[in-house]
Amino acid sequence: MPVTAITEARIALDAAGQLPEAEIDLATVALQLARIDSPKADWRAGAALLSEIAREAVSRAAANPAADAGDGEARRQVLAALIHGQFGFQGDTQSYDDMANANLIEVLARRKGLPVALGLLWLHAAEAAGWEAHGVDFPGHFILALQDKTGPVVVDVFHGGKRLEAQDLRALVKRMEGAKAELRPGMMVAMGKRAMLLRLQNNIKLRRLQRHDVEGALACVEDMKRLAPGNALLWREAGLMNQRLERIGAALTQLEHALVLAPQAEGHLRIRELVDELRHRLN
Repeated sequence: MPVTAITEARIALDAAGQLPEAEIDLATVALQLARIDSPKADWRAGAALLSEIAREAVSRAAANPAADAGDGEARRQVLAALIHGQFGFQGDTQSYDDMANANLIEVLARRKGLPVALGLLWLHAAEAAGWEAHGVDFPGHFILALQDKTGPVVVDVFHGGKRLEAQDLRALVKRMEGAKAELRPGMMVAMGKRAMLLRLQNNIKLRRLQRHDVEGALACVEDMKRLAPGNALLWREAGLMNQRLERIGAALTQLEHALVLAPQAEGHLRIRELVDELRHRLN
């Protein structure tokens, strides 16, 4: 992949970073992130498959009066049959930690991925059909909610689009947090598009850190910053990674900007101390 193509993808990320939440195209931005992280992958084939999924979603929506009229369960069945049935996507239970599971181009080629990557495909299809849906940052497990006339229909996109009832969500939170954990307010808050894309990319960052690839993880955070330039935590994280790499000037610049964006954020006193320490090291 020529350097100009990577530059093109990053310019697209910069542009997306300036867009209001509602105007972000999840699949298009995820493809740009994937182009950078997987330079040899065929992103055009991925884009073509996304277009095919969208066309099929429109066709199936028109053919199902109940779903098109707002029946959330009918919509779940339509999308499950489309994503997991016709196109054969599934959660990767065998190699969950493979970085390919968080790269949309690779997910489209392999037909398997992480929950958030599969959720992105569900949202792509739902949007094409004109159906309201959103991601849910449930503890330890990304899930999805389809709007219904009587309330949300909650879906486990990693396990074939299974519908999750209250007892299923209770069991899930107990599995993640322990036997005494219970459902509580705030667990079903909708994720924005930008947050969902950051979560997708965060999986790649974490896996690079697990391999002690701080340089690669930093590059990942820098691309996440393009998408969310006002996110103070990303600036702080980039600063700390630069410090680990002994890039003192870069670390100082990043940490100072994090403090400008969020001067009273949790841990700000420690960051201010670190900034002072880094300034002394430059003098």
